[in-house]
Amino acid sequence: MSLELTFNPDVQLTEMMRLRVQSLQQRGQKRQDGERLLKSNEHVYSLDFSEQALHFTRWNIRISSPGRLNIIATSQLWTPDLTHLMTRQLLEPTGLFWRSADDENIQCYEADAQEFGERIAELAKVRKVMYFLFAFEDGLSPESVECSIEFQTSK
Repeated sequence: MSLELTFNPDVQLTEMMRLRVQSLQQRGQKRQDGERLLKSNEHVYSLDFSEQALHFTRWNIRISSPGRLNIIATSQLWTPDLTHLMTRQLLEPTGLFWRSADDENIQCYEADAQEFGERIAELAKVRKVMYFLFAFEDGLSPESVECSIEFQTSK
């Protein structure tokens, strides 16, 4: 059976992480050693797993204007309500998807996208919710992207 899960913007967590950056700047302080601060072009998204025994099938990415989307997963060790995001909690590879001005098709590095999807399916076994950083680059904005991931369930 097929299961499609949509990435949901986590506006509250994005705002909390932006306030952290702003607070450090206002006080003239530096980030903690190894801390990963949210960049201005990044937003936090979450994926809620209703099932845990999943096998990655494919990405469903729609980009309505030219630009690049880089999706960075966080490890299961990050608990946003308790700790700051640390660089070591970012997973490789990332999912890089883009659309050129002269091409309607969405491009990606297929091997990385496949491995990334399989990694998410593995992490679904131990997480009910997973967090991602979506970096919108080269003129892309959150409004111009729709993103979901498709799995086969074991049922």
